[in-house]
Amino acid sequence: MRLFVAIDLPENVREQVARLCCGLPGARWVRPEQLHLTLRFIGEVDGGMFQDIREGLGDVVLDPFPLQLDGVGFFPPRGRPRVVWIGLRQSCGLLHLRQRIESCLVALGLEPETRKFAPHITIARLKNTPPVRVGRFLENHNLFCSAPFSVDEFFLYSSRLGRNGAIHRIEAGYPLAG
Repeated sequence: MRLFVAIDLPENVREQVARLCCGLPGARWVRPEQLHLTLRFIGEVDGGMFQDIREGLGDVVLDPFPLQLDGVGFFPPRGRPRVVWIGLRQSCGLLHLRQRIESCLVALGLEPETRKFAPHITIARLKNTPPVRVGRFLENHNLFCSAPFSVDEFFLYSSRLGRNGAIHRIEAGYPLAG
């Protein structure tokens, strides 16, 4: 089973983001219901580890916190753009949640995440999109900013790769109420 931990976006924020999702040739836009902020990609695990993770994440305790989407960009920073993303305003609450999830998963026996946490919402995957068009998209949307919203839960997702991209399914939800 392929797993990751994420925060979902509220409906009004998904709608704001969905309005940006057009105008790039070669872009495969993420469907609004699939938009999320990945806190930790776990990868493939067996059934026993899945159960341990599902139960262990219930021990993560933190108060709800505000979050706000802010700005657009692309990956990789050098070379041909492959992903268009929306960034986030700096948030201590988000960093604390990420650290607590990471500590929980490492305590369960998973390898520590070695990549730097770069919080973002992927909105498109690109194939042969001219860089000049990506640049124009960023110029047109660089002032994008969502309404602030409260993060009061996070989710454990499974992900199955299909012909038209990944299909995500919520396996468990965890309310924040420190």
